Amino acid sequence: MVVDDSVVIRGMISRWIEAEPDMTVAASMRTGLDALNNFDRCEPDVVVLDIEMPDLDGLSALPRLLAKKRDLVVIMASTLTRRNAEISFKALSLGASDYVPKPESTRELSAADTFKRDLLFKIRSFGARLRRAPAAPSIVPAAPERSRDVRPVVQAPPAAGPIVLRPFGPTQPRVLLIGSSTGGPQALIALVAEIRPVIDRVPVLITQHMPPTFTTILAEHLARASGHPAHEAVDHEPVVPGRIYLAPGGLHMRLARKGAGAEIALDDGPQINFCKPAVDPLFTSAIDIWQGGILAVVLTGMGSDGMRGGKAIVDAGGSVIAQDEASSVVWGMPGAAANAGICAAVLPLDQIGPKLVRVFSGGRA
Repeated sequence: MVVDDSVVIRGMISRWIEAEPDMTVAASMRTGLDALNNFDRCEPDVVVLDIEMPDLDGLSALPRLLAKKRDLVVIMASTLTRRNAEISFKALSLGASDYVPKPESTRELSAADTFKRDLLFKIRSFGARLRRAPAAPSIVPAAPERSRDVRPVVQAPPAAGPIVLRPFGPTQPRVLLIGSSTGGPQALIALVAEIRPVIDRVPVLITQHMPPTFTTILAEHLARASGHPAHEAVDHEPVVPGRIYLAPGGLHMRLARKGAGAEIALDDGPQINFCKPAVDPLFTSAIDIWQGGILAVVLTGMGSDGMRGGKAIVDAGGSVIAQDEASSVVWGMPGAAANAGICAAVLPLDQIGPKLVRVFSGGRA
């Protein structure tokens, strides 16, 4: 179901969806009230919901739509204003599955192409997730003495095989790197609230797949949740413990050596893994500075960004933790890392924070 008060946007999105062989437009509605009144007749799996509409806006319609169908996927669509970004964050907290930024004008061809690709990818991914039957848990611990620390995880599709864990690296970690995408804002806010002792000890650097403006607001949420300074990273600023650095929307965040320490190096180059910012540049660039003293976490998200960078970290002697499937909104990124055999632990979100506190406190991993 496409819900937008712009006839141009409704028509454009509907044409894109109908052109896909595995998607059908159940309905095209002008307002949230129209969507509610026609929902039972259409029974959509996914709703693309505009924010600003007459009669009933998207944020007001959201909880009423979710009440009609337990597993309904709602993707918020809005232009990149601060107000709309804040509303999108509120929508995520109310149960929306994701958001996608709309171009300011449909005449902006490159922006419209990005909007189309992102929207169709998210519709397809969430739709496939609704129809995929859960697989039986399957995991192989890194070593017998470590098996007591491993929680069962839901395996990715059966063809991927069992998840094999590896031991944590021998070096005490000196930096925490985190990569996330779909479902990431909620996961990040929950995680940083649990790792305050870690933030006191080491710098925390985060790449979340997110457009400009959205990352500004996410940084504000992270600061409030963690009780520590959190901001969009600035080119050439030093990296120090006690702070959270977030990759700005539209720029890759890398790390560069500066004397005995490190500094931020922002990169306006092409997309990597169809993303900008991407997780892999952050992960790989940290190796030259901290070698094996890196602990990287891959949280919920679509695609496989972070897997190659995670492998490079492990090859350098560092460690990787991935979020498990059951607690992930989408188990693309963490699933790719887990199935690549590079993870020392694959854990539910609520167990990642305590594990990080133990590891960074010098406790037995």
